[in-house]
Amino acid sequence: MIKKIVSLFKILNSNSKPGEIANAVCLGILLGFVPKNNLLWYILFIFFSFVRINKTAYFFVTLAVSFLAPGLDGFFDSLGYKILTSDGLSPLFAKLIDIPFVGFTKINNTIVCGALAFSLLIYIPLFILLVFFVKIWRTKITALWNNSKIGQFFYKLPLAEKFRNASLELV
Repeated sequence: MIKKIVSLFKILNSNSKPGEIANAVCLGILLGFVPKNNLLWYILFIFFSFVRINKTAYFFVTLAVSFLAPGLDGFFDSLGYKILTSDGLSPLFAKLIDIPFVGFTKINNTIVCGALAFSLLIYIPLFILLVFFVKIWRTKITALWNNSKIGQFFYKLPLAEKFRNASLELV
């Protein structure tokens, strides 16, 4: 467990671009919200695995959000129901379901549709916020933590050497 937390700090302080980290987190959230019992999830997972992102953040966030997603199923269900039964989109979904293999994506499932729509809706604002967060983390928060008395005390603990090495990689 400590290795996973250390890898999270290494991701934030790595030399990869902030956009790669933010994109990985957003794609991980998208995959974490969408239920995993359909072809759509597997297609997206394979496609996103070939995109240039921070893979560690991508897998870590996907796993973490997957545990939180069942708590939001009621919200996704109601959102998906509104989308699937809207007057303008219901004929489109009816035609999509007639296409071979599209039924395996379960796009007509209210939870799948709602989770996908919500994830796509929050993608751009979350991406922008995360890029700013990573930049602020690298320039201000890491330096403040390393120079604070609490940070100095924490680094004197036996297991904290791994965290110190992770936080000093960029500084």
